[in-house]
Amino acid sequence: MEFPDDFNQLELLNTHGDLIPRGGGSLWTGSEKEEEGVEEEEEEDHSEEWYLENEETLKGKPRELVLWAAENNRLSTLHRLLPADPALVHCRDEDGYTPLHRAAYGGHVDAVSALLSAGSKVNPRTIDGWTPLHSACRWSRAAVASLLLRHGAELNAQTNGGLTPLHLAASHASSFKSDSASTLELLLSQRHLKHWLCSSAGETAGEVARRSGPHHFLFEMVDDCVNVTPVS
Repeated sequence: MEFPDDFNQLELLNTHGDLIPRGGGSLWTGSEKEEEGVEEEEEEDHSEEWYLENEETLKGKPRELVLWAAENNRLSTLHRLLPADPALVHCRDEDGYTPLHRAAYGGHVDAVSALLSAGSKVNPRTIDGWTPLHSACRWSRAAVASLLLRHGAELNAQTNGGLTPLHLAASHASSFKSDSASTLELLLSQRHLKHWLCSSAGETAGEVARRSGPHHFLFEMVDDCVNVTPVS
């Protein structure tokens, strides 16, 4: 997918962030509240019966089922499906999201660990160029981001719109979610971070943070130090 030079993917995320493809059922449709930029709703608690009914609906569709199981942290289902067909760990939905992407944006550490142990690649790309680390950082999943980095996730990977995981963490730190600052701190503490990378709109993550939320001061961690000691 080609993007014009002046394309600002962060503006798209800020206006339609809730509509980012998150599986086969998303398809970039949403309610009027979502279109007005309302924050995404809290995750719902579902009964075991609800999960079992959904699994029954997907019976005979192993690709759809493993994607659903990863998104919903259904470890027993993953442990049943993946040994029987190891190739399922690499399956994708129509937007290019893998089970690892889905587990990452859901913040499911155990599911991410299970998928990596089953042979999932750590840096698969969606059609928009998102890696699982991008997904984890977009939704402030600090624990998942840490696990992915320990398994070789590309810290400075850029989407088709030039966004790094740091851009996404900086852009969505305004939500005041408990893990927002933790996600930024995790990324900013990485030795090989290229915090100066620009998006296709020409912005660094630090510039995004200064206009997007309360945690911009964390970028002092990577600011160049100024030596103010008088020369004798």
